Amino acid sequence: MTKQLDTVKEPKQETKDDVLVDIINLKKYYPVHAGFFKRKVGDVKAVDDISISLKRGETFGLVGESGCGKSTAGRTILRLTDVTEGKIIFDGNDITKLSGAKLRKFREKFQMVFQDPYASLNTKMMVGHIVDEPLRNFYKKSSKQLKPEVMALLNRVGLRESDYYKYPHEFSGGQRQRIGIARALALKPQLIIADEPVSALDVSIQSQVLNLLKELQDEFNLTYLFIAHDLSVVKHMSDRIGVMYLGNMVEVGDNEEIYKEPLHPYTQALISAIPEPDPTLKKERIVLQGDVPSPQNPPSGCVFHTRCPVAMPKCKEIVPQLKEVRPNHQVACLLYDED
Repeated sequence: MTKQLDTVKEPKQETKDDVLVDIINLKKYYPVHAGFFKRKVGDVKAVDDISISLKRGETFGLVGESGCGKSTAGRTILRLTDVTEGKIIFDGNDITKLSGAKLRKFREKFQMVFQDPYASLNTKMMVGHIVDEPLRNFYKKSSKQLKPEVMALLNRVGLRESDYYKYPHEFSGGQRQRIGIARALALKPQLIIADEPVSALDVSIQSQVLNLLKELQDEFNLTYLFIAHDLSVVKHMSDRIGVMYLGNMVEVGDNEEIYKEPLHPYTQALISAIPEPDPTLKKERIVLQGDVPSPQNPPSGCVFHTRCPVAMPKCKEIVPQLKEVRPNHQVACLLYDED
């Protein structure tokens, strides 16, 4: 029987040293080349100047439409791709410019759970070797030495010890994702970035994997950056939520605040699209007109003004800054500009 997701999350107590990761003015641009000589003609601004903080032991949900830069932001924070500009302060250390042995030293502190649980696993390796690979890599131990620890990990994520000898194709999608979670846990990281970890799974399996992630978070005091486009999943998983549009962060706030009273017009449109389980309740749907602009040529001023139902003339000229307009609630919108 599928275990139901908890709907109430107790607020976490903040301390002075509460922040694990500070992302400051992060940018990730991909150069565009054209012509016979492949000259640079522009940039795809996948992530364009975002700043967020991830607190120890919390789940920070990152949401937005496909192509808004969520996954690129996650990979850049993990240094799976180089930073164009900005800083990533991990546990007090700037890892932005690190490389080689110095970056490797920090690698075991942050891990990733990928969207496709099959594509992220080596089909030619036994499950036991997939899970112990990071341990062999960092601690220079043999699979034989690590076998008891790996079997304990498999048990912890809901698999059997006999699964150690099987291959990824012998498992269902949900089981493969559990293997990916076990591999991410192997090095006892502080931060796990979960990039759409249940979007490729059947709905009946999603809640099982989400509940497992929540149990592991409590047990190992993990910090999650939870990337998803399913707003109902993010609502159940997250303590705080950041909303991205076209590479920009447009709103950041506590879970309850974002869902009860979204401030940014884009967030309001996203929230209005969540299906209402009670058919007797009527919900006004905000339908955005037009398509998302190209990140290679984003609009001037507010990047959302071309689709915003309440856009003003100044929105075409002024770039709104993310600022706190309510306690623990930030928004980048000129509607809340006191000037």
